[in-house]
Amino acid sequence: MSPTDFSTLNLSAKLLKNLSSLGYEKMTAIQAQSLPHILAGKDVIAQGKTGSGKTAAFGLGILQKLDVKNFQVQSLVLCPTRELADQVAKEIRRLARSINNIKVSTLCGGMPFGPQISSLQSGAHIIVGTPGRIEDHFSKNTLNLDTLTTLVLDEADRMLDMGFQKSLDIILRKMPAKRQTLLFSATYPKQIQSIAKRIMVNPVLVQVTSTHDNATIEQHFYKVTDDKNRLTALMLILLQNRPGSALVFCNTKKETKAVAEQLYNYGFSALALHGDLEQYDRDQTLVRFANKSTAILVATDVAARGLDIDALDAVINYQIAHDSEIHIHRIGRTGRAGSKGAAYSLYSDREAHKVALVESNVDPILDAEPLPSHSLLDTQPIQAQMATIKIAGGKKHKVRPGDILGALTGKQGIAGKQVGKINIFDTWSYVAINRDVIRAALKKLGQGQLKGRSFRVRLIRD
Repeated sequence: MSPTDFSTLNLSAKLLKNLSSLGYEKMTAIQAQSLPHILAGKDVIAQGKTGSGKTAAFGLGILQKLDVKNFQVQSLVLCPTRELADQVAKEIRRLARSINNIKVSTLCGGMPFGPQISSLQSGAHIIVGTPGRIEDHFSKNTLNLDTLTTLVLDEADRMLDMGFQKSLDIILRKMPAKRQTLLFSATYPKQIQSIAKRIMVNPVLVQVTSTHDNATIEQHFYKVTDDKNRLTALMLILLQNRPGSALVFCNTKKETKAVAEQLYNYGFSALALHGDLEQYDRDQTLVRFANKSTAILVATDVAARGLDIDALDAVINYQIAHDSEIHIHRIGRTGRAGSKGAAYSLYSDREAHKVALVESNVDPILDAEPLPSHSLLDTQPIQAQMATIKIAGGKKHKVRPGDILGALTGKQGIAGKQVGKINIFDTWSYVAINRDVIRAALKKLGQGQLKGRSFRVRLIRD
């Protein structure tokens, strides 16, 4: 038996059986190093990048010690963004599906308070949420953490980057001093070390080296002269490689907005993702990128945190990241799940030293590649293969993905292969449709019925 087998851990038979059904046989590096300490009840600081398996590490620790018969809050997982919180809650539910009556509640901003309060009143074992919304519930006396035994700070470095220090301090004052605290972070700056020293007791430090696999991620570096040349270089890279989905990283919100707008004006299918977006617009942007209704997403590092797109063809660093951890985190978003990916980085003379810092095996002078031919600017800009239809009906109306698919592909409908991802929210839904049949899809949904009633539908335009 390998020491990395989950079966070597002190986990319940139900959890082990479910892990096997999920295909989880071997632990990742961060799981193998942290889980024995977590299961032993110790405070743990674990440093590892997104995709390292950290959610299962703390999720299994939470579930192993949970008292299912006690319908009070026993664990709180804090995340920097709603998207990450949703992912974490979903993964914990998957890990817990062999155990009856476990309730996981998600408390995030951008969502109505009423359903969250009702969820808390009916009893929740595990809370997954964002600091701001958790603080809001304290102010309304709708959340009590007196029975808490485990606190998890997930992506703690980004929570601090996003200005949640004050909210974290308020939350920490509202929970028992005697508890297990688990801190997961992609980086380990001094600010995180300071917090750990203040809120943890003799923590075990686990550090998994952040590396990327050159066999799956092919890196390219291009030198530019000025901002105008940088934008041209970006378009040339896109036009030469024509990725189906590309994530472009900028260092500031201002740059993110400008680059997305300029790409759009040149005819590219592009959207921006940054901290100034309202939650509704953010959700819609993420849905459209994930379902391939937009080909290029221009984002800041903080805004892209929690973004989980498996089939990402390319990452482009419009500007070089400030440190190596961020660079590795960026390019690690392509070439996932065993597929090959490509990362392209643009830099000027002023950024040459940054290249040497983020990639120790790259010589900024010798390794820069020539830009693709400018003749590519005369070719067709990249367009998305799908378009998104919004339906004014969702979970509250008991709309399911099967209902939408059935309405589209029923009598004289479109083919099932022309329907892409379907996303269901509380009061609305999104469905991706091949652009060639978008009119037929709108007509079919507009004339047909879902759940025995008609819902308003519209095409989301660029």
